[in-house]
Amino acid sequence: MNKLNNKLSHPDILASGAFTLLMPELQRAVSDSGYHTPTPIQEQVISHLLSGRDLIGCAQTGTGKTAAFVLPILQCLAKNPRHQARGKTRVLVLAPTRELAAQIGDSVKKYGRYLKVPYTVIFGGVGQDPQVRALARGVEIVIATPGRLLDLMNQRHIKLDATEIFVLDEADRMLDMGFIHDVKRIVAKLPQKRQTLFFSATMEPEVVKLSKTIVDNPVFVSVTPEQLTVERIAQKVFFVDKNNKDLLLAQLLEAKHLSRVLVFVQMKFVADRVVKRLLQLNINAIAIHGNKSQGARTGALAKFKQGEVRVLVATDIAARGIDVSLISHVINYDLPLTPETYVHRIGRTARAGTDGDAVSFCSGPERDCLRAIEKMVRMVIPVDRSHDFHSKAAESAKGEASRPLPHKGRPSRIVSNGRKPAAKSKNFSGSWQRKPKNKKQHSV
Repeated sequence: MNKLNNKLSHPDILASGAFTLLMPELQRAVSDSGYHTPTPIQEQVISHLLSGRDLIGCAQTGTGKTAAFVLPILQCLAKNPRHQARGKTRVLVLAPTRELAAQIGDSVKKYGRYLKVPYTVIFGGVGQDPQVRALARGVEIVIATPGRLLDLMNQRHIKLDATEIFVLDEADRMLDMGFIHDVKRIVAKLPQKRQTLFFSATMEPEVVKLSKTIVDNPVFVSVTPEQLTVERIAQKVFFVDKNNKDLLLAQLLEAKHLSRVLVFVQMKFVADRVVKRLLQLNINAIAIHGNKSQGARTGALAKFKQGEVRVLVATDIAARGIDVSLISHVINYDLPLTPETYVHRIGRTARAGTDGDAVSFCSGPERDCLRAIEKMVRMVIPVDRSHDFHSKAAESAKGEASRPLPHKGRPSRIVSNGRKPAAKSKNFSGSWQRKPKNKKQHSV
């Protein structure tokens, strides 16, 4: 151990800022991962979490949020070892999607490589037996999606009464996906005395209301990734009629420097259709969306990460939590209905300080979406009119012609800033006591 500590304390691998608060084993793991300077959210929250404070963090995926809570959690567990009973956990991390849960699990493995902190990831869509066996052996960290966790709780494979730290990640997405009641049922089984970390990309009124029932006198931290991320991304928009989007996409993908491309669409059937058309043109592509089995989704992501597949076509929910390095381009085949989703999408191509490229297709009915996006990012996105499918009608669309067509499950209108009316600042100035549970040409 002395040999390891001597190696860990070498000045060449010591991290800076908040990372210096971490034990040598964690500093070593951070350095091995190629990071030496903490991101803004890591700088702001690590010390608070190490001191045991509850926290509300307003941050999106891609800001370093996961490491911001995984690192101090690992340190707290390692410095306070405790015998762990079967079927119990010291830390519960709740995530809205399988992909995000798996990503958090990867972070625990990566940063905890020099520590002995047993963990498991629990989600549906796969057999539960390996998850049950892991719980029976005893784990200190459980990362879970709500549905499968409740199933295992009901089967008495896991109890939460010994949980010391609770992390609710992407709370706004939990609400969007209808998990609010599941979350409340899970929180009701947690001890009143615990440390709670609450993360959300937005702080809309519903999110604020939920947080007040969960956290106790928290620190509030907010980072604005849209300002940090967008500046590093070369953005452009192509006005194109809807029926020409496939042809335009295929034309762009003829350029070899689009080496690892993430294409976003609104609907699952569109993802499948786009992949089918690309395969017909001998462009290696694969789709990921909610109708795919967990095995298919995991396999598709693995092929994309390993470079076996050049183009991944995804819906927003399926892509949530996916962290793939070296994505050369993000293409918005369909514009999102909320500007925040746009920022989240394009941020996939600018990770860990790198630059990226983002291309957006805009048809006539998406023109208002583009105006809302430009308002939020405070810039007019450059237009490329040199391609073969430029649509003057789409570029000049106004009124009814510029609004998304009604579709089941979609919002009926676009809110210019991508949100419901923002919560007033007084929401954060009062008490946050937790309620008792019983109360370039056209190349891109």
